[in-house]
Amino acid sequence: MRILYYNWVDYLDEERRGGGVSVYQRNLMRALAGEPDVEASFLFSGVSYDFPRGGAPRWETVRHGPDQDRARRFEIVNSGVLAPAHHGFGNEAQVSDEDTEAAFVDFIDKTGPYDVIHFNTLEGLPAKVLERCRLWPQMRVILSLHNYYPFCPQVNLWHQERETCADFGEGRKCVHCLPHVHDPRHMRLSGGLGYKLRLMGLTPGTWAFDQAYRWTMRIGGRASRLLRKIKGQGARRLRRGGKPGQLRPMAPPDGAPFAARRAEIVRLINEHCHVVLGVSDAVCDLARRFGVSESLVHTSYIGTREASAWHETKPRIFPIASDGTLRLAYLGYMRRDKGFYFLLNALETMPRELAGRLRLEVAARRSDRATMDRLSELSGRLAGLTHADGYSHDDLDRLLAQVDVGLIPVLWHDNLPQVAIEMHARHIPLLCSDMGGAQELGNSAQMSFAAGDVASFHDRIRALLHGEVDMDAYWQGARAPVEMQTHLADLMAHYRAPVTEPVASGAAFAN
Repeated sequence: MRILYYNWVDYLDEERRGGGVSVYQRNLMRALAGEPDVEASFLFSGVSYDFPRGGAPRWETVRHGPDQDRARRFEIVNSGVLAPAHHGFGNEAQVSDEDTEAAFVDFIDKTGPYDVIHFNTLEGLPAKVLERCRLWPQMRVILSLHNYYPFCPQVNLWHQERETCADFGEGRKCVHCLPHVHDPRHMRLSGGLGYKLRLMGLTPGTWAFDQAYRWTMRIGGRASRLLRKIKGQGARRLRRGGKPGQLRPMAPPDGAPFAARRAEIVRLINEHCHVVLGVSDAVCDLARRFGVSESLVHTSYIGTREASAWHETKPRIFPIASDGTLRLAYLGYMRRDKGFYFLLNALETMPRELAGRLRLEVAARRSDRATMDRLSELSGRLAGLTHADGYSHDDLDRLLAQVDVGLIPVLWHDNLPQVAIEMHARHIPLLCSDMGGAQELGNSAQMSFAAGDVASFHDRIRALLHGEVDMDAYWQGARAPVEMQTHLADLMAHYRAPVTEPVASGAAFAN
């Protein structure tokens, strides 16, 4: 069986872009290497461009980065679709770009045929490559949803970097979603320079790479701004129009292109994918809500090496300390969407008789001075507060040794956070918001609170401190983490299923 995987960035990327999806892809390629009847290849697109002027999209065997798997790693250079998604926010090429589609077709023709193509995302490619896959009727087309890119050009349904987007207003809210929209020309220049330096043998993160990149981009940026200033003077005069005090009609934002984008990508998925895999039930529910055909959608919890910790640990005595305190842990990022600032607010406003019985561990990279000051001040309200400026996988057992409860207070539809799996696999119960997939690990209403609701969070902390949560019942209903071989068997069942005509049904949900 020949399988082609796709993601927007190389799974061996030296800058470690791609987050948990790249980690997952590395684990998957490693697991498949032991399968005697499977040949797996990998394609990425949207990050490499010819420097400085670009060119027509083309594909090539990877010529930079680690030597590992070099013969089975490929990329499309000069894609019409920038990746990650916010670099080309809502650009029409995200749906259709004939030159990039042609490069994709040529790649399959020259390196195929494949029995399966498995897209981990569509970022970096026009969505119409799904339609082009019809050229190879024997090939099964699989799409995994690690984020919400088909429905949201920001990918996370997170409006203006401050709140969950429950209703996109037929696309109108998308118009002013991002606080800053990147200049596509600048992003191609950036991707082109990085590509050029890699081909020269320079490694991201080294002094030589960073200096060459920084100074070239600084000079190019100044020249670009000067050129735009010269060209834009006349245009600005035209745009200003009118005179001070003169009333002019205003029009609402035109959301039609964003509504059309969502509807068309959902149509392409329904008509040309054989299976759509969500990494949690919550993801699958949203996919159906946005119009993906019921018959296509399946939950597939990803395999993880963390599963081994599940068999090496057991539920702990609760609470661990005998002094009446509870130790909580927050791991990951100091970000609003992850619920970090909600957590600060909830603890700052918590009644002192509760807060005084809590110890908090925070393992996350430092944020700005104001945030760190809030943490410092919070330590005076709690029984204890410790901070680690980031962590590695090897630190986890030590960091979590005395933790009673892991906190997952996300404010967006977080598909299934890696930090949740890391703690859950070590038999640390999770107190989760009711948004996203993390709550499916413990599967306990007693350990869930309304996302963004301070009073609801306080109520659950009070219940934990007063011994009102049945931890035996929690672990009886908990879901074991999925081992990689189990996940691989699930994938193979989808891969080996007979190739049938996808059934188009459902329509893009407007809100």
